[in-house]
Amino acid sequence: MELLRSWMFVPGHRQRMIDKALGLNADAIMLDIEDGVAPNEKDQARKNIGESLGHKKTPGSPARYVRINAIGHPRMDADLDAVVRPGLEGLVLPKVDTVAEARKVDAILTDRESKRRMPSGGIKLLIAIESPKGLLNAPAIAASSSRVTGLMFGAEDFGREIGLPAVREGEARDLIFARSAMVIAAASAHVQAIDGVWVDLNDGAGLLGFAKQSRRLGFSGMSCIHPSQVDAINATFSPTAEEIEYCQKVLQAFEEANARGDGSIAFGGQLIDRPIVERARHTIDMAKSLGILK
Repeated sequence: MELLRSWMFVPGHRQRMIDKALGLNADAIMLDIEDGVAPNEKDQARKNIGESLGHKKTPGSPARYVRINAIGHPRMDADLDAVVRPGLEGLVLPKVDTVAEARKVDAILTDRESKRRMPSGGIKLLIAIESPKGLLNAPAIAASSSRVTGLMFGAEDFGREIGLPAVREGEARDLIFARSAMVIAAASAHVQAIDGVWVDLNDGAGLLGFAKQSRRLGFSGMSCIHPSQVDAINATFSPTAEEIEYCQKVLQAFEEANARGDGSIAFGGQLIDRPIVERARHTIDMAKSLGILK
C-alpha cells in the first residue's frame, strides 16, 4: 500500500484553491463537498471537482480523493454522480458509525464503476471515524472492504460528541485514548491511520509537536488545512537520517549474529530480537518507497 502522509482539505467550491492544490507536494488532497462547503455552494463544488478530476494527473502530483456528504445524506447521490469518474482515486467517507454504512458505499461504487466502465474496486475509501460509536466499531469498519485504505480521526466532531470544551487542549492530550484506539483499529486491518488536523495556522511549533506525538502513537500521517503545513507533516512522518542509519546498523548486526547462530544480540546497550529487527526493516523499506534511500 502506498504511504500517504499528508492529506490536505481543499474546499471544492474554490476553483483557485483546487488548481493550486493539484500542484502541491501533499501526498493526497481531499476535495471537499461536505462540511467545508456551505449548502448553497455544493452544486458549484460538484461542478468544479468533476471538471478538475478530468484533467490528466502529472507524475508526483497528489492522490485525488473527494470528501462527499455523509452516508444517508440526501446530497450523497448527487455527490457520487458528479465525482465517480476516471481521475478519482478515492472517497473520504465522513461520520461512519457502522460496518453496514461502509459496505453500502462499497456496493454503490461497484455498481457505478461497472456502469461507467471503470476498473472494479479501483476507487479507494478513507473512512472518517468521528463518534464514540464509530470508534467502537472501527476495527470491523477498517476490515469491511478491500477498498478501505485507511481510517481518519475526526477530532472536532468526536470532541463534541463526548462533551469536550470548545478550547482545544494542547497536542489533543484529552483525546489520547481515542486516537490510540484508532491506530490499533487501523493496524488490526493493515490499513493506514490518519490523525486529525492542527487548527492553529500561526503555531508552527505546535504543529510539529502534534505531528511528532501522532507518529509516536502510530499514525502514518495526518490531515491538514493549509499548504504551509504540508512540508512539516511529510518530514515528521518520514524516517530521519539518524533513524535510517540506526536501522541499517541493527540489520547488519543482526545478520552477523544469525550467521553465528544467535537469535538475539546486545546492540547499543539494548537487547535486539526479531520484532525490533522487523521494525528496522520496515523503516528501511519506508525510506526506499519515499525515495529517501536508494
